[in-house]
Amino acid sequence: MAGTALVAGVSGIVGSATAALLVERGWSVHGLARRPADQRGVAPIAADLLDAAGTALAVGDIHPDAVFITTWLRQDSEAENIRVNSAMVRNLLDGLPKPTGPRHVTLVTGLKHYLGPFEAYGKGALPQTPFREEQGRLDVDNFYYAQEDELFAAAAREGFTWSVHRPHTVIGKAVGNTMNMGTTLAVYATICRETGRPFTFPGSAAQWSGLTDTTDARQLARHLLWAVETEAAHDEAFNIVNGDVFRWQWMWSRIAQWFGIDAAPFDGTVRPLARQMAGDADLWRQIAARENLVEPDLARLVSPWHTDADLGRPIEVVTDMSKSRRLGFAAYQPTDDAFFDLFAQLRVDRLIP
Repeated sequence: MAGTALVAGVSGIVGSATAALLVERGWSVHGLARRPADQRGVAPIAADLLDAAGTALAVGDIHPDAVFITTWLRQDSEAENIRVNSAMVRNLLDGLPKPTGPRHVTLVTGLKHYLGPFEAYGKGALPQTPFREEQGRLDVDNFYYAQEDELFAAAAREGFTWSVHRPHTVIGKAVGNTMNMGTTLAVYATICRETGRPFTFPGSAAQWSGLTDTTDARQLARHLLWAVETEAAHDEAFNIVNGDVFRWQWMWSRIAQWFGIDAAPFDGTVRPLARQMAGDADLWRQIAARENLVEPDLARLVSPWHTDADLGRPIEVVTDMSKSRRLGFAAYQPTDDAFFDLFAQLRVDRLIP
């Protein structure tokens, strides 16, 4: 099945990977962002989803068979996260022409569904791992829940089907993204190689030695499209990860080897990247100038705060994929290859030397 798709957040890690897969599969793709970049086969739509009238004007002539909501905006409090991000979903769905035929809307959220929002992340009474979809919501305000509620209300009014997708940390390429572990680690390793600093794991002992998993953006894109095309996946929420598990004490050495450096021994001390990289902006500009890189602004490449949040968690985090497997989703992505493919692409695109 190939039809017309609208990807909201097309300039992000998930949106760009989703648009690329849809183009590859023969879909007619419209990509919405505040400042959409050129992407092969994607018709760009510039719109601010916080502007209801402007959004309606921008998407009013599009009749998508599938809508992919892959965007959010980080705010200073969870109350603001809820207000802003629920409005973005509502404005997009209200702005589209009412469906005259089958329509499916996918919403990408994440494991904060189980771990809680940033203000209470990984704290309090949490579900047992591995996280399963039937564990439901925590008794706490969470903008993911508010986004879901907007989706469910619109689906009830307009009769479209939906799916919610909960990845773990997403590994993929995007510039200017606020949650970007893969590129953050690539830049950090590059700086360590440049300066001779130790390549030091920034997180907790629980993350260093416990099991975890992640989600390649390409794997997530395959999952989104599978849900659109699979009737049994309609009106369901799913976890989505690569399908393997690993320990950071193994992965950290693998990443170090790729960059030709040694992984520093881990002594159990948390050393956040936000602190380690706090003074590196000028150094990165020098490296970018010398190596003819296309992005000299360190802040547009790295998100240390988000990487620190993931790697600093005091609990093991593993995600169950049984629900998708039972319904036929069989795709698998080794996580070390996900990192290595990203690093190679960053070099090709002159984002790291």
